[in-house]
Amino acid sequence: MNARIPFRDWVAVLGGVLGAFMAVLDIQITNASLANIEGGLSASPDQGSWISTAYLVAEIVVIPLTGWLSRVFSLRLYLIGNTILFLFFSILCGTASSLGEMIVFRAGQGFTGGVLIPIALTIILGKLPPARQPVGLAMFGVTATFAPAIGPTIGGWITDAWNWNWIFFINVLPALAVIAAVWYGIDREKMQLGLLRKGDWWGILFMAAGLGSLIAFLEEGEAKAWFTTEWIRYAAATAVIAIPVFIVIELVRKEPFLDLRLLARRGFGAASLLGLVMGLGLYGSVYLMPVYLSQVQGYDAFQIGMVSMWYGVPQLLIIPFVPMIMKRVDARLMVAFGFLLFGVSAVMNGYMSPLTAGPELVLPQLVRALGQPFIIVPLSALATGGLARAEQAQGSALFNMFRNLGGSLGIAMLSTFTTMREHFHFDIISQRLTPTSPDVHAWLERAASLLVSRGTPGGLAPQQALAELAGMVRTQAYTMTYADCFFLMGVVLIAAIVLLALIPRPRIGGAVAAH
Repeated sequence: MNARIPFRDWVAVLGGVLGAFMAVLDIQITNASLANIEGGLSASPDQGSWISTAYLVAEIVVIPLTGWLSRVFSLRLYLIGNTILFLFFSILCGTASSLGEMIVFRAGQGFTGGVLIPIALTIILGKLPPARQPVGLAMFGVTATFAPAIGPTIGGWITDAWNWNWIFFINVLPALAVIAAVWYGIDREKMQLGLLRKGDWWGILFMAAGLGSLIAFLEEGEAKAWFTTEWIRYAAATAVIAIPVFIVIELVRKEPFLDLRLLARRGFGAASLLGLVMGLGLYGSVYLMPVYLSQVQGYDAFQIGMVSMWYGVPQLLIIPFVPMIMKRVDARLMVAFGFLLFGVSAVMNGYMSPLTAGPELVLPQLVRALGQPFIIVPLSALATGGLARAEQAQGSALFNMFRNLGGSLGIAMLSTFTTMREHFHFDIISQRLTPTSPDVHAWLERAASLLVSRGTPGGLAPQQALAELAGMVRTQAYTMTYADCFFLMGVVLIAAIVLLALIPRPRIGGAVAAH
């Protein structure tokens, strides 16, 4: 029997989902426009990487805190306050005139936007009865998979049509809508400021230091040549020391701010690990594709966005059907199907050539778009299905933390793997293309003659022909490298399906249990 859900509860759910969509979108919206932002701020690509890193570090630190802080300040005031601050920092990002300002404002965006993601899941689980929770989770799935996929498209289109500043200003209307929806839809509650006096401050301190250092190390390590840079060594040491201390504190403390004991539950622990793998694949693919299209195919921000659209927009057509399927199909089978399709799409990209451009990427993108909605919605149900209502805020924070951590781990590992494999492929190809080879010598002569016929001085033509050959080798090496990355990612996604064996069979109908 389906109880009628009050209109105010639906408004609250829609407000929470819109806030999460806005926050997740802002993680990826700068990717396709990063070169334009760097140019506007007179920053190098190496410096500009902090525009994304600052957001990710702040976000990963605040997500675990949301369950506790929403109790301290009340869910309603905490969500409204952070939405206002997110809007404030978004406007500041759009008006930033230096790299330093942008990094500080992006960190503020991440610290406030990170709150919006797990709280959306908490509102869904708290406001909707079990029979309707798959619908709410499908809406949450739009934020988790569609927002990262469509981010580069929106960012590229806005940058091409106006300028990069507007990718931050577009948050104004959604943020105001979230504030109004939360104000109307969520009841007033008394703040519990007394919790601050007995807060788990040592746990918070070591968590912030450990996770913040870990994400900075992972995101910036490759660009800074890893342990050859002093601050990277300090970040690694801080993470190695602080994270174990944080884990010990949370396990021995009677009232931890983050209940890590939930991970010991077989179903929740396995679902969180699958969330980590999903984050690796989701953010890893969103990271790899724009870089490949820019570096190998020479695409601009708008063209990259048009390619990304093929695995973003189709998800909107699929996600509405997922709740209906969850009523008839075991959620574990749906997740397995989603991971399989996601993995297959990555393996398909594992056979790219230098001729693989936008049109050739449509089919893998569509396969990916079909698979992703079958992961996040039922996986969220499996993760939270065995949690009591009092544990749902903690569970939501942990699940979302693992997903975002998987994204950071995935991007860092793929960045390192890209560098290693590019050197490997370039060396192998170069060894086979020696100037003494008859075929290579004949090609260089033809290329030099062609250059001379186009007006290049005869003395410079051989050098330019050799440089052209080196460029072709580099392009081939990069193409093979990105193909390797996609193939590896596909294997990991498919292999992760075995974790579903650890998750107990969900309730018939796919409803999320709420005790």
